[in-house]
Amino acid sequence: MSGAVAAGAGSRPGGPELRVTVFTDYICPFCYVGDARLNRLRAEFDLKVNWCFLEIHPETPGRGRAVQELGYSQERWEQMMEALGELARAEGLVLARHDRTTNSHGALLLAEAAKEAGAALFYRLHRRLFQAYFAERRNIADGAVLRSIAESAGLASEVVERAWRESAYERRLLQYRAAARELRITATPTFFIGERRLEGVQPVTAFFEAARAAVA
Repeated sequence: MSGAVAAGAGSRPGGPELRVTVFTDYICPFCYVGDARLNRLRAEFDLKVNWCFLEIHPETPGRGRAVQELGYSQERWEQMMEALGELARAEGLVLARHDRTTNSHGALLLAEAAKEAGAALFYRLHRRLFQAYFAERRNIADGAVLRSIAESAGLASEVVERAWRESAYERRLLQYRAAARELRITATPTFFIGERRLEGVQPVTAFFEAARAAVA
């Protein structure tokens, strides 16, 4: 499975090393919650994460589109957002009301390039992208918005330009998509922790059970 491994900033020093692979997208609300739950493992483990960025709605234009166009009825969407809100609050996350989605391609390329800037900068950007989209309702398909987010995370402007200029990052996204097909991944987030595969929003206990089994 391709993809650079980003060391886990904030992990427990001297804790058992735990390698995790995650298929995720910054416009996926379940990924937003799942990321927070994965972070809880850092209290016990030296977490190393292989972030595989999987664009879930490549057909969405940069201006975005109404969630009803994704096939959700208004009633179903309201129910899902209410449930997601409860999950987010349990993790100390802010989840603003959303009735539109956007394209994440540029954000995924940016995050992929940021891996090469080191773990600290990558994780600052990673968290800012989730926060900007879900808490601040910013359009992360907009190049100016992404540049602003990158700057606030401390990412150099040349990294931003390289992300969208060099074909290597596009190839990596294609590799992640091919790996997802091979692994028959149908949901984001999908976590691989040792021999365990966790799909969607899982209880925190499931993460720790998988992690402890992996390092046993």
